[in-house]
Amino acid sequence: MKVQPSGDPGRRLADRLRQLRKTQWPDVTITQTELAKALSRRKPASLQLISSWERASTLPPEDRLDAILTFFSTRRSIETRPYRLISEQDLTADEAATRDRLKQELFGLREAAVAESDAEALTGTPSRPSIVGRGPWHYKEGPVVIVCAEPGDGSPPSIDPDRSRLSRFADLDSLFELHGHIRAVNPDLEVRYLGARDLQEDDWTAHLVLLGGIDWNDATQDAMRLTPVPVAQLSDDDDPSRGCFQVVVEGKDPMSFVPEFDSRGGARVLVQDVGHFFRAPNPLNRERTITVCNGMYGSGVYGAVRTLTHDVFREKNADYLAHHFDGDTFSLLFRVQVLTGIVTTPDWTAPGTVLHSWPEV
Repeated sequence: MKVQPSGDPGRRLADRLRQLRKTQWPDVTITQTELAKALSRRKPASLQLISSWERASTLPPEDRLDAILTFFSTRRSIETRPYRLISEQDLTADEAATRDRLKQELFGLREAAVAESDAEALTGTPSRPSIVGRGPWHYKEGPVVIVCAEPGDGSPPSIDPDRSRLSRFADLDSLFELHGHIRAVNPDLEVRYLGARDLQEDDWTAHLVLLGGIDWNDATQDAMRLTPVPVAQLSDDDDPSRGCFQVVVEGKDPMSFVPEFDSRGGARVLVQDVGHFFRAPNPLNRERTITVCNGMYGSGVYGAVRTLTHDVFREKNADYLAHHFDGDTFSLLFRVQVLTGIVTTPDWTAPGTVLHSWPEV
């Protein structure tokens, strides 16, 4: 699949290189280290170098790009371990045709990125890349269903002509933030939201985005049960402040991560929540995904959402995911600071922010 035609060409090239590594052969996911070792047969390369190209930190030189497209033009590159780089002269006619197509695409993106960089250097005004069609919230196809937590006992709400339907949902700030961002990134896809109690059978086979935790969102509890993530959310009905996220790994003692409170003016104030971001293939439709944005409190839910929507931090946090996780299943527990009642966006690259990651990095 080719990269969407909109957006910054340097970023599109980076996304395409990562896509080639992960999906060129659907039954094989090549790690950055494995690709670096294969390219090193021609010229020394490293994991950090591959990562810089896939994060759009640097543009790959022409000779490096030439080697990459040769590697991905033939499955013979991965027939034996360690993977190898076959000479262009040894390619079959079909492999050479694949190489030509890749060369036209990748070198076209590189030339566009160079031209844009030159233009920015002349004008001194770097262009802001579009978010359309790229990033962790980009989906190739829909629908995308955002599932919201619903406080209460499930009884029908009172009939009030002034009552908004949205008022029955928890985490409204997170819903507004995320719904707007996903719609902006995927302008041609169906993106809708509903309450956990309104889920229908077909909804479970869509791209699911679950907001909020187990207290009010049964869908989150079911999703965690159906997926292999070793993270559980524990709640205490008598004292909600005693709840925590717990990581349980066989052979190891459980690890618990709790929010922090402070006493101010005689009141107990939340100063640090724990956020959870989790993504995996949808177990009911492997061509779709399940994503959980959760927290012990609404502050953690909002912080989890903002990590990849905030215009200052979304690129940095997306790069963190690309650098640390090769697979399509991953989980992060992290601190969400609450300053004078304001939820700040977590920076996953900052020391001490990420509390636990899975698979381990």
